[in-house]
Amino acid sequence: MPAFDSTQPDRTSRTLQFALFGTSMAWFISSDILAGRAARGLSQHFDFAAGRFLLASIFLLFLLVLGFSLLNTIARQYPSLRDVIGLPKRPTSLKEWAIGAAIGWGIVVLAILPMTLAGALHVHLWTDSRAFWLIVLNLLTLAVAALAEEAAFRGYPFRCLIQAIGPVAATIVTSLLFGLGHMLNNDATWTSVLITMLSGILFSVAWLRTHGLWLPWGLHFAWNASMGIVFGLPVSGITDFSTVVQTRAIGRIWLTGGDYGPEGALFTIIAIVVGIIVLIRLTRDYSWHYTYTPIVAAGYPMDAPPPAAHTAMEQQARPASLVQILPSTPQSRSAGEDPKS
Repeated sequence: MPAFDSTQPDRTSRTLQFALFGTSMAWFISSDILAGRAARGLSQHFDFAAGRFLLASIFLLFLLVLGFSLLNTIARQYPSLRDVIGLPKRPTSLKEWAIGAAIGWGIVVLAILPMTLAGALHVHLWTDSRAFWLIVLNLLTLAVAALAEEAAFRGYPFRCLIQAIGPVAATIVTSLLFGLGHMLNNDATWTSVLITMLSGILFSVAWLRTHGLWLPWGLHFAWNASMGIVFGLPVSGITDFSTVVQTRAIGRIWLTGGDYGPEGALFTIIAIVVGIIVLIRLTRDYSWHYTYTPIVAAGYPMDAPPPAAHTAMEQQARPASLVQILPSTPQSRSAGEDPKS
């Protein structure tokens, strides 16, 4: 993947990139609605209710790739399909994904630790054979859904917005949109919206450190899978991913997040901040290899003539030419005669 150019373009280019960002986000919203309706209709027609979220995620990812590729073509940019998605081919891709997954797992463990110590978690195990089959289905669903969300919020639209307003402002804008987009979820609160915005900053930092979606995808997937499948808690107010482990948190909302899940608990803010610090420390090498700006030679051209005043100063400071002194000979003989005995 070519190095992402984060330098600020001219005003015309910024306007174009901002228009591409707005169009791509509008396409994402339309695609999300269309994918949800198509998945609902197919799951009802084929009596496959358990796979509705998976179908919706697959449809959404397909539509995003299609729309973003079309926008690239209109903008006269022709990257590969992997670049459009945001998954560049590189030797460290799997390692980046694994590091992101480890950080996501650690953040969730830290977030639910106060609930565990307070005895607010009540666990129920469902050991029916169907539950284990649903684990596989839910893992696949969360993997595709996490990639689709990352492609929408930290993929092509995010890169366009960086070109328009810079990385810091782009991170703030997309994180705000990410948080407000989850406001429509069941049992959402202002605390949960704030925490989702902070998680958006976390995912954005993951992209900025690597200029790829491998790391934020792994982080996002492990965050949701740990919360919903491993610990059996709601994921952004959705309880459909709890299968074998089904947990109910009883206590004050600031501690447990209520029916929305740990993403609505105040202590999760601390867990996210710790996660950002750990993420930055663990991605030093990736930040150097994949995000540094190549050094371009600057200064005066070497073939340019020096200023006249500088040439005059050099002439004045030039030392006098050397004078060769030949050895002298006695007057009694010539230079070609042999000495007398």
